[in-house]
Amino acid sequence: MQPASAGVEEAATSGGVAAWPAAPAATGPEGQCYDFRMAILRPGLSWLLALAAAAGCSRNRADLSTPAYAASQAVAPAGAAPAAPADIGKLAPDFTAKDLDGHDVHLADYRGKVVVLEWFNPKCPFVNMSHTKGSLKGTAARHMAEGVVWLGIDSSAPGKQGYDADDIRDGIKRFGLNHPILRDETGAVGRAYGATNTPHLFVIDKVGTLVYAGAIDNSPDGEGESPQGGPLVNYVDAALTDVAAGRPVRTPKTKAYGCGVKYGS
Repeated sequence: MQPASAGVEEAATSGGVAAWPAAPAATGPEGQCYDFRMAILRPGLSWLLALAAAAGCSRNRADLSTPAYAASQAVAPAGAAPAAPADIGKLAPDFTAKDLDGHDVHLADYRGKVVVLEWFNPKCPFVNMSHTKGSLKGTAARHMAEGVVWLGIDSSAPGKQGYDADDIRDGIKRFGLNHPILRDETGAVGRAYGATNTPHLFVIDKVGTLVYAGAIDNSPDGEGESPQGGPLVNYVDAALTDVAAGRPVRTPKTKAYGCGVKYGS
Protein backbone atom coordinates (compact mmCIF):
# COMPACT_ATOMS: atom_id res chain seq x y z
CA MET A 1 0.00 0.00 0.00
CA GLN A 2 1.37 3.38 -0.91
CA PRO A 3 1.28 6.28 1.59
CA ALA A 4 -1.42 8.83 1.10
CA SER A 5 -0.65 12.37 0.04
CA ALA A 6 0.16 14.66 2.91
CA GLY A 7 -1.43 17.84 1.60
CA VAL A 8 -2.06 20.32 4.38
CA GLU A 9 -4.57 23.07 3.78
CA GLU A 10 -3.39 26.59 4.47
CA ALA A 11 -5.91 28.34 6.70
CA ALA A 12 -5.99 30.67 9.68
CA THR A 13 -6.13 28.92 13.03
CA SER A 14 -7.21 29.91 16.49
CA GLY A 15 -4.57 31.11 18.92
CA GLY A 16 -3.06 29.55 22.02
CA VAL A 17 0.16 28.24 20.45
CA ALA A 18 3.39 29.93 21.44
CA ALA A 19 7.07 29.23 21.94
CA TRP A 20 7.76 27.24 25.09
CA PRO A 21 7.64 29.84 27.90
CA ALA A 22 10.94 31.56 28.58
CA ALA A 23 11.92 33.12 31.89
CA PRO A 24 10.69 36.74 32.02
CA ALA A 25 13.19 39.59 31.96
CA ALA A 26 13.90 41.24 35.31
CA THR A 27 12.35 44.69 35.30
CA GLY A 28 12.10 45.58 38.97
CA PRO A 29 9.33 45.18 41.54
CA GLU A 30 6.11 43.85 39.99
CA GLY A 31 7.78 44.23 36.58
CA GLN A 32 6.69 47.88 36.55
CA CYS A 33 8.46 51.17 35.80
CA TYR A 34 6.93 54.05 37.65
CA ASP A 35 6.64 57.62 36.35
CA PHE A 36 9.49 59.71 37.81
CA ARG A 37 7.27 62.80 37.90
CA MET A 38 5.25 61.26 40.71
CA ALA A 39 8.49 60.54 42.60
CA ILE A 40 9.48 64.23 42.35
CA LEU A 41 6.38 65.25 44.24
CA ARG A 42 7.19 63.01 47.20
CA PRO A 43 8.52 64.94 50.26
CA GLY A 44 12.21 64.53 50.90
CA LEU A 45 13.07 63.11 47.48
CA SER A 46 15.82 65.15 45.88
CA TRP A 47 15.96 66.16 42.24
CA LEU A 48 19.08 64.03 41.93
CA LEU A 49 17.22 60.91 43.02
CA ALA A 50 14.32 61.82 40.78
CA LEU A 51 16.61 62.09 37.75
CA ALA A 52 18.22 58.76 38.65
CA ALA A 53 14.78 57.19 38.85
CA ALA A 54 13.96 58.62 35.43
CA ALA A 55 17.12 57.15 33.94
CA GLY A 56 16.36 53.74 35.41
CA CYS A 57 12.81 53.96 34.16
CA SER A 58 13.97 54.76 30.64
CA ARG A 59 16.37 51.86 30.72
CA ASN A 60 13.69 49.41 31.88
CA ARG A 61 11.27 50.63 29.24
CA ALA A 62 13.95 50.12 26.59
CA ASP A 63 14.56 46.57 27.87
CA LEU A 64 10.87 45.80 27.64
CA SER A 65 10.73 47.04 24.07
CA THR A 66 13.56 44.90 22.73
CA PRO A 67 12.72 42.30 20.08
CA ALA A 68 14.19 39.55 22.27
CA TYR A 69 11.88 40.34 25.16
CA ALA A 70 8.87 40.69 22.88
CA ALA A 71 9.64 37.34 21.26
CA SER A 72 9.98 35.61 24.62
CA GLN A 73 6.51 36.78 25.62
CA ALA A 74 4.79 36.32 22.26
CA VAL A 75 1.57 34.34 22.03
CA ALA A 76 -0.19 33.76 18.74
CA PRO A 77 -3.24 36.08 18.60
CA ALA A 78 -6.67 34.61 18.03
CA GLY A 79 -7.27 33.89 14.37
CA ALA A 80 -3.55 33.96 13.46
CA ALA A 81 -1.63 31.01 12.08
CA PRO A 82 1.88 30.29 13.43
CA ALA A 83 4.57 31.95 11.31
CA ALA A 84 6.51 28.72 10.70
CA PRO A 85 6.36 25.09 11.79
CA ALA A 86 8.48 23.86 14.68
CA ASP A 87 12.09 23.13 13.82
CA ILE A 88 14.60 20.61 15.13
CA GLY A 89 16.90 22.10 17.77
CA LYS A 90 14.44 24.86 18.66
CA LEU A 91 11.99 25.10 21.53
CA ALA A 92 8.85 23.11 20.81
CA PRO A 93 5.70 25.23 20.47
CA ASP A 94 3.76 25.25 23.73
CA PHE A 95 0.03 24.56 23.65
CA THR A 96 -3.02 23.74 25.71
CA ALA A 97 -5.55 21.24 24.40
CA LYS A 98 -8.44 19.30 25.89
CA ASP A 99 -8.59 15.57 26.35
CA LEU A 100 -11.73 13.55 25.68
CA ASP A 101 -13.06 14.33 29.16
CA GLY A 102 -12.69 18.07 28.61
CA HIS A 103 -9.65 18.49 30.84
CA ASP A 104 -6.95 20.93 29.76
CA VAL A 105 -3.52 19.47 29.05
CA HIS A 106 -0.70 22.04 28.95
CA LEU A 107 2.55 20.94 27.33
CA ALA A 108 4.70 23.25 29.49
CA ASP A 109 3.52 21.37 32.59
CA TYR A 110 5.74 18.51 31.46
CA ARG A 111 8.96 20.53 31.45
CA GLY A 112 11.62 18.29 32.95
CA LYS A 113 10.23 15.19 31.24
CA VAL A 114 10.74 13.75 27.77
CA VAL A 115 7.54 14.08 25.74
CA VAL A 116 6.38 12.28 22.60
CA LEU A 117 3.57 13.75 20.49
CA GLU A 118 1.79 11.35 18.15
CA TRP A 119 -0.64 12.67 15.52
CA PHE A 120 -3.59 10.31 15.61
CA ASN A 121 -6.66 9.44 13.53
CA PRO A 122 -8.54 6.32 14.65
CA LYS A 123 -10.02 5.78 11.18
CA CYS A 124 -6.74 6.02 9.28
CA PRO A 125 -5.58 2.59 7.95
CA PHE A 126 -1.92 3.45 8.61
CA VAL A 127 -2.66 4.29 12.25
CA ASN A 128 -4.62 1.06 12.53
CA MET A 129 -1.83 -1.06 11.05
CA SER A 130 0.91 0.66 13.06
CA HIS A 131 -0.93 0.13 16.35
CA THR A 132 -2.07 -3.45 15.74
CA LYS A 133 0.88 -4.91 13.86
CA GLY A 134 3.58 -2.30 13.19
CA SER A 135 6.05 -0.24 15.18
CA LEU A 136 3.50 1.63 17.31
CA LYS A 137 2.12 -1.56 18.84
CA GLY A 138 2.86 -1.32 22.56
CA THR A 139 5.49 1.37 22.01
CA ALA A 140 3.79 4.14 23.99
CA ALA A 141 3.16 1.90 27.01
CA ARG A 142 6.75 0.65 26.98
CA HIS A 143 8.21 4.15 27.04
CA MET A 144 5.65 5.51 29.50
CA ALA A 145 6.84 2.82 31.93
CA GLU A 146 10.28 4.45 31.64
CA GLY A 147 8.90 7.89 32.55
CA VAL A 148 8.28 9.29 29.06
CA VAL A 149 5.10 11.36 28.58
CA TRP A 150 3.14 10.27 25.49
CA LEU A 151 0.36 12.45 24.11
CA GLY A 152 -1.82 11.61 21.13
CA ILE A 153 -3.23 14.55 19.15
CA ASP A 154 -6.22 14.39 16.82
CA SER A 155 -6.28 17.43 14.51
CA SER A 156 -9.28 16.29 12.46
CA ALA A 157 -11.74 19.14 11.91
CA PRO A 158 -15.46 18.79 12.66
CA GLY A 159 -17.11 16.62 10.03
CA LYS A 160 -13.78 15.12 8.88
CA GLN A 161 -12.56 11.56 9.23
CA GLY A 162 -11.35 10.82 12.76
CA TYR A 163 -13.10 13.75 14.44
CA ASP A 164 -15.91 11.88 16.20
CA ALA A 165 -15.21 11.37 19.91
CA ASP A 166 -16.80 7.91 19.88
CA ASP A 167 -14.43 6.86 17.09
CA ILE A 168 -11.48 8.11 19.12
CA ARG A 169 -12.65 6.21 22.20
CA ASP A 170 -13.10 3.09 20.10
CA GLY A 171 -9.56 3.47 18.76
CA ILE A 172 -8.17 3.85 22.27
CA LYS A 173 -9.92 0.63 23.27
CA ARG A 174 -8.93 -1.35 20.14
CA PHE A 175 -5.29 -0.30 20.37
CA GLY A 176 -5.08 -0.71 24.15
CA LEU A 177 -3.84 2.84 24.69
CA ASN A 178 -3.23 4.24 28.17
CA HIS A 179 -2.24 7.78 27.17
CA PRO A 180 -4.60 10.70 26.48
CA ILE A 181 -5.74 11.73 23.01
CA LEU A 182 -6.06 15.51 22.77
CA ARG A 183 -8.52 17.35 20.52
CA ASP A 184 -7.09 19.94 18.11
CA GLU A 185 -10.27 20.80 16.22
CA THR A 186 -8.94 24.08 14.81
CA GLY A 187 -5.67 22.53 13.66
CA ALA A 188 -3.64 25.21 15.48
CA VAL A 189 -1.38 22.70 17.23
CA GLY A 190 -0.93 20.53 14.17
CA ARG A 191 0.06 23.47 12.00
CA ALA A 192 2.43 24.80 14.66
CA TYR A 193 4.32 21.51 14.50
CA GLY A 194 3.97 21.02 10.76
CA ALA A 195 2.13 17.72 11.27
CA THR A 196 1.22 16.36 7.85
CA ASN A 197 0.32 12.72 8.42
CA THR A 198 -1.20 10.24 10.81
CA PRO A 199 0.87 8.90 12.34
CA HIS A 200 3.43 11.73 12.66
CA LEU A 201 5.75 11.66 15.66
CA PHE A 202 7.63 14.39 17.54
CA VAL A 203 10.08 13.95 20.42
CA ILE A 204 10.74 16.79 22.88
CA ASP A 205 13.59 16.58 25.39
CA LYS A 206 13.51 17.57 29.06
CA VAL A 207 14.33 21.23 28.42
CA GLY A 208 11.59 21.58 25.81
CA THR A 209 13.70 21.26 22.65
CA LEU A 210 12.31 19.45 19.63
CA VAL A 211 14.82 16.69 18.88
CA TYR A 212 12.96 14.40 16.46
CA ALA A 213 10.18 14.81 13.90
CA GLY A 214 8.94 12.31 11.35
CA ALA A 215 7.79 8.74 10.82
CA ILE A 216 7.57 6.03 13.45
CA ASP A 217 9.81 3.80 11.32
CA ASN A 218 11.27 3.21 7.86
CA SER A 219 8.47 0.89 6.71
CA PRO A 220 5.85 3.04 4.94
CA ASP A 221 3.34 0.19 4.70
CA GLY A 222 2.60 0.77 8.41
CA GLU A 223 3.02 -2.93 9.14
CA GLY A 224 6.78 -3.03 9.55
CA GLU A 225 7.13 -5.52 6.70
CA SER A 226 8.65 -3.29 4.00
CA PRO A 227 11.60 -1.45 5.58
CA GLN A 228 13.45 0.82 3.22
CA GLY A 229 17.25 1.08 3.16
CA GLY A 230 17.93 -1.97 5.33
CA PRO A 231 16.51 -3.53 8.49
CA LEU A 232 13.44 -2.12 10.24
CA VAL A 233 14.29 0.96 12.33
CA ASN A 234 11.92 2.41 14.91
CA TYR A 235 13.02 6.05 14.74
CA VAL A 236 11.23 7.04 17.95
CA ASP A 237 12.83 4.19 19.90
CA ALA A 238 16.22 5.30 18.56
CA ALA A 239 15.62 8.97 19.36
CA LEU A 240 14.52 8.20 22.93
CA THR A 241 17.59 5.98 23.41
CA ASP A 242 19.84 8.84 22.30
CA VAL A 243 18.07 11.33 24.57
CA ALA A 244 18.36 8.99 27.57
CA ALA A 245 22.08 8.59 26.86
CA GLY A 246 22.55 12.37 26.73
CA ARG A 247 23.77 12.43 23.15
CA PRO A 248 22.38 14.17 20.05
CA VAL A 249 19.68 12.28 18.18
CA ARG A 250 21.46 10.62 15.27
CA THR A 251 18.45 10.71 12.97
CA PRO A 252 16.57 13.88 13.98
CA LYS A 253 14.22 14.14 11.01
CA THR A 254 12.54 11.75 8.60
CA LYS A 255 9.64 11.94 6.16
CA ALA A 256 6.32 11.02 7.75
CA TYR A 257 4.02 8.61 5.92
CA GLY A 258 0.34 7.70 6.32
CA CYS A 259 -2.98 9.47 5.87
CA GLY A 260 -2.98 13.23 5.46
CA VAL A 261 -4.07 15.13 8.58
CA LYS A 262 -7.72 16.07 8.11
CA TYR A 263 -7.45 19.80 8.74
CA GLY A 264 -10.42 22.08 8.20
CA SER A 265 -10.49 24.59 5.34
